Amino acid sequence: DLIFQEGQVWRLMTSYLFFGGFSMDFLFKMYFLVRYCRSLEEGDFRGRTANFILMLVFGVAFVTLIASFTSIQFLGSALTFMMVYVWGRRNEHVKMSFLGFLTFHAPYLPWVMLSFSVLLGNSIATDLIGILVGHCYFF
Repeated sequence: DLIFQEGQVWRLMTSYLFFGGFSMDFLFKMYFLVRYCRSLEEGDFRGRTANFILMLVFGVAFVTLIASFTSIQFLGSALTFMMVYVWGRRNEHVKMSFLGFLTFHAPYLPWVMLSFSVLLGNSIATDLIGILVGHCYFF
């Protein structure tokens, strides 16, 4: 309502800048955002900046569209999960280790992150939106 009735269009973009208060969950989300966004930009999208920006625009547009049907207000986590999903699919043969004791292949990373997020007491809705949008982008 505030966006369309009050003309507060900045809310469409600033909702992607908030990741919650300073906590263990915040630190993990920042780490994953920086690491996998950088990996995508320097690896799969090297020399294809327009394609990288197009992926981000696709992600923001579809996450915003899906979130408009829910009561979710902060969407930074969903965009992070979308990028992690895309990175995992593009690097499917990479073996990973989570916290040093769980070994798996890269396509399972979003699901491992989702499980860890649930263990920290977070709702899965925002993260599932990110996984869904990442899936739509990849396929």
